[in-house]
Amino acid sequence: MNHFTQISAALEKYNLDAMLLTCEANRFYACGFHSTGTDGIALVTKHHSYYFTDSRYTEAAKRYILGAKIEEVRVGRGYSARINEVIESECLKTIGYEEEYMTVADHRRYAEHLKADLVPATELMWNLRMVKDAEELENLIAAQRIAEKALAEILHEIRPGVTEKEIAARLQYLMLHFGAEDMSFDPIVVSGPNGSLPHGVPSEKELRSGEFVTMDFGCIKNGYCSDMTRTVAIGSVTEEMRRVYDTVLEAQTTAISQVKAGMTGREVDAAARNVIEQAGYGAYFGHSFGHGVGVEIHEAPNASPSNDKILPTGAVISAEPGIYLPGKMGVRIEDVIVLTEDGCMNITLAPKELLIL
Repeated sequence: MNHFTQISAALEKYNLDAMLLTCEANRFYACGFHSTGTDGIALVTKHHSYYFTDSRYTEAAKRYILGAKIEEVRVGRGYSARINEVIESECLKTIGYEEEYMTVADHRRYAEHLKADLVPATELMWNLRMVKDAEELENLIAAQRIAEKALAEILHEIRPGVTEKEIAARLQYLMLHFGAEDMSFDPIVVSGPNGSLPHGVPSEKELRSGEFVTMDFGCIKNGYCSDMTRTVAIGSVTEEMRRVYDTVLEAQTTAISQVKAGMTGREVDAAARNVIEQAGYGAYFGHSFGHGVGVEIHEAPNASPSNDKILPTGAVISAEPGIYLPGKMGVRIEDVIVLTEDGCMNITLAPKELLIL
């Protein structure tokens, strides 16, 4: 899988002769080959695609990358020299770069050595990556199914006396066991009063009866991320706990039933936020309804109060409203949805009615 053709076709719209990809996520999106950090660079022109890397990755790159010329860098003929060879052979004048990812130091080095003008062009990549094709959706769903298998197993292990850290560690093991390549992010497992921390770090705190346990986790499969959150209770719940849970669930299901491509990020967020505000918990929902999910766990587009841009057909976003009562509890429920012209498709199958273990 690669997207060289799509990137090349977009160059004209952005008045570019080429796009330089140094960011790990964008390189993977372009060529379908994973190399860590700065161990590789892709250059896409209107006529050809190139992948430059060192001897550690050359053989693997030639094996897995299709539709690009693979060139090896070495001492005396580094990345800038290789790029300049293409600049001269194809008479390139303007090259887009990822200003949202590239370090100041790297930009300075390229600006000093490349014989073409560097133009900020992260938007080109973000706009392409926002719309998922069939193969990308297949990979996202595969990652989601692995996370759901891990959830089904971990429910048997949630009981008083087990620590947040132990549940987080088991989730990671289970996802790897079921075929994940890596985690989308470090799992969040918080219980009781720790649940009011939306991105709380799993601790040595033991789970207790009468508490909520919130688990936010996901994994990577074929380079694509999954993301899900489930909140369960241990032993029993109070009337307030049930009211908070039911409000979050209603906010999520109401929004999912209403959202579709063509709405702004603000409108999508409001569909859930209105329910929480009407229930009197508006002050306790501090984050947005959702974010894009793909080769990065957080990518465009965002379904947030600050986003007045239209969400396109084929965008994949999380649906994760929450209520967090400081020092008392927190509830978040998260699915991943694909926006369509007339609604959305929920690719998360795990149940989300209140579960008391």
